[in-house]
Amino acid sequence: MKEKYYLDVVIKKEKLSNGNEVFVAYCNSLGIASQGSSMDEAMKNIREAVELYLEEQPEKYEELELVSLPSFSILEVKRNAKTSSIVR
Repeated sequence: MKEKYYLDVVIKKEKLSNGNEVFVAYCNSLGIASQGSSMDEAMKNIREAVELYLEEQPEKYEELELVSLPSFSILEVKRNAKTSSIVR
């Protein structure tokens, strides 16, 4: 049976200098990024980038955690506020 690894990927919509919008996918676990014109395309492209990266550098598997899902939170920050809250 193959070992499973879970990687965290963050996708953000960004605006290019020409005004077009693009979805940027960033894999924090490996420090690589890709993009696409939609969230689905960005996810497809980051998956391909991760697979190619690990194919070329299989030793990077050692830095990844097995079967441990990443967790995340969203932090809400208000301008000039004294406190912030965590949004789940």
